[in-house]
Amino acid sequence: MTKSAWNTCAYRHPLLDRKFHVTSDQQVFNDAEIEQLILDYIAAARIAWEAGADFVDLKHCHGYLLHEFLSAFTRPGKFGGSFENRTRILREIIAGIRAAENKIEIGVRLSAFRLRSFQAGRLAIFRGRLGPGIPEDFSQCLPYRYAFGANQQNPVEYDLADRLDSLSCAAICVKIVNLSAGSPYYNPHIQRPAAYPPSDGYQPAHDPLSTSLAKSCRPAAQEPGAARHDFCGSAYSYLQEYLPHVAQSVIRERWTDMVGIGRMTLSYPRVFNDAVETGALTPNRSAAPSATAPLRPATA
Repeated sequence: MTKSAWNTCAYRHPLLDRKFHVTSDQQVFNDAEIEQLILDYIAAARIAWEAGADFVDLKHCHGYLLHEFLSAFTRPGKFGGSFENRTRILREIIAGIRAAENKIEIGVRLSAFRLRSFQAGRLAIFRGRLGPGIPEDFSQCLPYRYAFGANQQNPVEYDLADRLDSLSCAAICVKIVNLSAGSPYYNPHIQRPAAYPPSDGYQPAHDPLSTSLAKSCRPAAQEPGAARHDFCGSAYSYLQEYLPHVAQSVIRERWTDMVGIGRMTLSYPRVFNDAVETGALTPNRSAAPSATAPLRPATA
């Protein structure tokens, strides 16, 4: 492929084009290039299997290319428009991996919804301090047809009309689906709720406990296909020392099959040991945003 990956996209986006200097339709992947990319994915999965990997993770999340195709409502051709077309790239990658008789397992990390980009506000009382995140102006882009799982009339609200079960994950041999949300680049308070945001971020736009965490948990519970697949929930690290107890509860209530822990394992390598052996975490070791590695509480 000859195009630069940095400023090449699945479709023209009226807000993100400015950010990434997309100025021409020539910077949009054409169908032939996407078909070649599908072959590249299939070849990479073969390399992974031959190298001894147990599974590959096909990222349908956080604004990466496959996730971008989920919101390609305005893209013409067989990879845009209808839900079937917007999910075609994933289905063809998986079908190609299986057609090549590759026995590697397949996981998909999916942002169940993606809202409008947020930016840091300014606190009027404390001049210069970062305030709560506020959505960028989208008033000129309604209906907002540029985000998967968002209310097109109000893209700071999610809408799960495009359901994961429509992907027929069982039929296309996806073993684990990790439910995430949003994008760490555009609305991190949704993707990785945290009491203390990064220096280049903003204060949470909403209470993470009542909004962001609930959104990350509940889509998994709402999926009618949950009994057919292993679902892994995300964003539980915000709970810190309460994580093992909530993990037990959401699994017992069948909200999800697994709870994902990611960057917390870097700052707290014994998180799994302590959760299983004592049922309690050390408070000053458990403050870290993000979540990916699966944890199955022993007593769930």
